[in-house]
Amino acid sequence: MSRTLAPTSRSPPPSAGPARPHMLAASDMAAPGAGPRRRRAGGRGAARGDLPGDIPGDLPGDTPETPGPGTAAGPPPPPPGTFWLTRIVLLRCIALLYLVAFLVAYHQNKQLIGEKGLLPCKLYLQNIKRYFRGKINLDALSYAPTIIWFLDWSDMDSTLDCLALAGLAISAFVLVAGCANMILMSILWLLYLSLVNVGQICRAGPVPGFQVVPLEQGAQVQGRAPAPGSQRFPGRLGTCVPGASSDDPFDPREWGWESQLLETGFLGIFLCPLWTLSRLPQHTPPSSIVIWGFRWLIFRIMLGAGLIKIRGDGCWRELTCMDYHYETQPVPNPIAYFMHRSPWWFHRLETLVNHFIELLVPFFLFLGRRMCILHGLLQILFQVLLIISGNLSFLNWLTMVPSIACFDDASLAFLFSSRRGALRERAARMQLREGQAQKLPLGCHIRRVVNVSFGLLLAYLSVPVVLNLLNSRQVMNTSFNPLRIVNTYGAFGSITKERTEVILQGTSSLDPNDPTAVWEEFDFKCKPGDLKRRPCFISPYHYRLDWLMWFAAFQTYEQNEWIIHLAGKLLAQEEEALSLMATNPFAGREPPRWIRGEHFKYKFSRPGGKHASEGRWWIRKRIGPYFPPVNLQGLKKFYEDRNWPFPVRD
Repeated sequence: MSRTLAPTSRSPPPSAGPARPHMLAASDMAAPGAGPRRRRAGGRGAARGDLPGDIPGDLPGDTPETPGPGTAAGPPPPPPGTFWLTRIVLLRCIALLYLVAFLVAYHQNKQLIGEKGLLPCKLYLQNIKRYFRGKINLDALSYAPTIIWFLDWSDMDSTLDCLALAGLAISAFVLVAGCANMILMSILWLLYLSLVNVGQICRAGPVPGFQVVPLEQGAQVQGRAPAPGSQRFPGRLGTCVPGASSDDPFDPREWGWESQLLETGFLGIFLCPLWTLSRLPQHTPPSSIVIWGFRWLIFRIMLGAGLIKIRGDGCWRELTCMDYHYETQPVPNPIAYFMHRSPWWFHRLETLVNHFIELLVPFFLFLGRRMCILHGLLQILFQVLLIISGNLSFLNWLTMVPSIACFDDASLAFLFSSRRGALRERAARMQLREGQAQKLPLGCHIRRVVNVSFGLLLAYLSVPVVLNLLNSRQVMNTSFNPLRIVNTYGAFGSITKERTEVILQGTSSLDPNDPTAVWEEFDFKCKPGDLKRRPCFISPYHYRLDWLMWFAAFQTYEQNEWIIHLAGKLLAQEEEALSLMATNPFAGREPPRWIRGEHFKYKFSRPGGKHASEGRWWIRKRIGPYFPPVNLQGLKKFYEDRNWPFPVRD
C-alpha cells in the first residue's frame, strides 16, 4: 500500500477564496521547515510544549497552525492508503488491553503466584535454577524469560506489585495521550512477558517440552516425593519430567490470549518512533510492513481457530456445537442463558456463520482495500457478538485490535474531529509534506532498514506457524519461541457436551464421615455455584481462578495439585485465598475442620419453567466426590514434598 500522496493525486478541494491564494497556502504547507522558521521568527517561546519531532497542536499545550487568508474552507480529507490516524487508534487499543491485563495482575498475582500464592513463583524460579545447575544462565533465561531473575526475591509480593503498577502507569499514559515511543512499548511488553513466564498454569498452561505424569490415586492427600531423576516444577500439572512432550492439539489449558497480547504488543513497538512522543511524529509514517504484520496476525488467529474446529470435534462439522457452547463455555453470562434456548435452526446458522468468518473471510485481506475494510468490519462485529454472549476474558477485545489495521486514515477519519487544526487535518497535511520532502533525514533510512529487518524476522518465525496450520495434527495456542513473538492460535477445538463443576465444601464436624455433618459451600467470584445466583458480566476483566476451576472440572485432582493447595488455604482461612472467593461461609466463626471437593453436573434451567420460577438459573445433579475430605494435619506431608509454605491461620 502506498504511504505517500503525490501533489497531483488529488484535485484541490472547493475553496472559499480564489485559486491563487489557495495554491500559495498549499505551497506553504508543503515546504519542509517553513513552519519551524516562522515559529523561530516569533521567538523561542512560541514553540513551548513541543517535543522532538512533534508538530504544533499535537499534545496538550501545543497550538495548531492558523490557516492564512484565502485557504480552503474545509480541512483536506485524509488520503486513502495512509495510516497516521490508524496508528493512534491501534496504540490506544493496545494500551487499553495492557491496562486491563496489568489490572488483573495487580489484583490477583499475590494470591496466585505470590509468597502465599497457590503456585509461588519464587519456588518455581528456584526449581528452574536448580535444574540448570544452580545458575541463571542462558538456558534458564530462555526457558523462563523474565526480569524477575534480576530483581529482589526477598519480598516477591512487592516485586509483583511493582511490575503490575509500572505497567498500569505506562499503559494509562499511552491510552490517554494517544502516542508512545519504542521505549515505552518495549517496557510494557517486557513487563508483561516477565509476569506471563512466571505465571505457570495461572497464565500459560503446561510446560513446553515437559510431560505431565499423573500421580497415583490418593497421593494428593498422603504426599509423594519426586521420582528419582525427575525434576518437579511446582505449579504445573502433576509431575513434570524434563525431556518429554506435552503437546496436545486440543489441550484447553493453554491460555492463548497471553501469547496473543504479547505478540500484539510486540508489533506495537514498531508502530512508534524511537524517542519522539507525538501522535503525528515527523518523518515517521507507520510502516506498511508493521501494518501487514497486524493483518498477518488476525489472519492466523481466525484461520487457526477455524481449522482447529474443522479438524477437531465432529460437532463443528455436523453444525451442532452451538447446541452446547453457551451452557458449557468457561464462564457464561446472562445472555448465554437465553441464547442456549434458541431454536435448533438458529444454532446451525450460528455454526455456519462461524465457519464463514473464520475460514473464508480472512482471505479478504488480500483482495484489495475495500475487501480488506470489509474483513475488518466483519471480524469486529463477530468479536462483539462473542463478547455479548460470554465472558472470555479480554480475548475477544484483543482479537479486535489487529483488525483495526484493515482500516486506513480515510476509513477511520469519522473518529476524529473535522475542525480546523485537529488531528484529522494535520494528518492529511503531514502526509502531503512527507510526499513532497526532497531529502529525508538519516534516521528515516535507518528506520526503513529496521522495518525491513523486522519483516524478515516475522517471516522467519512464521515458518513453523504456517507448517502447523497446514498440519492435520494442528496444535493450537502454542509458542515456537521463548519470547512469544509469533505464535499459533485456536479456540474451542473441542466442545464439552455437559457442564461439570467442582464445588468446595467445608464442615466444622469432627468426623467428615458423620451423616449428620453440615457441609457449607464456598462460592467463587463468577463461575457457577449457587443455583440462584445470576451469571455475571465480567469481560474484559478476568478471574483466573474461576477459569482454572472450569479446567479442573473435566480433569482429575491428580492433574491439578493446586486445588488441594487451595483447600489447605481455605482450611487455614488465609486472607489471600479468601480474597479470590465470593463467599466464605465460615466468616466470623471458627475455621472449618475439613474441606472436600464435590463433582456436580450443571444445566441451565428453562426460562419460564419450574426452576426458573423459583429463582434458579441452574439445576444440578451430583456425580460423586472430586477429592476426599482433607484437614490441615493430613496435608502437612503433601506440602513438605512440594516445598510449599504450610498454611497458617490468620
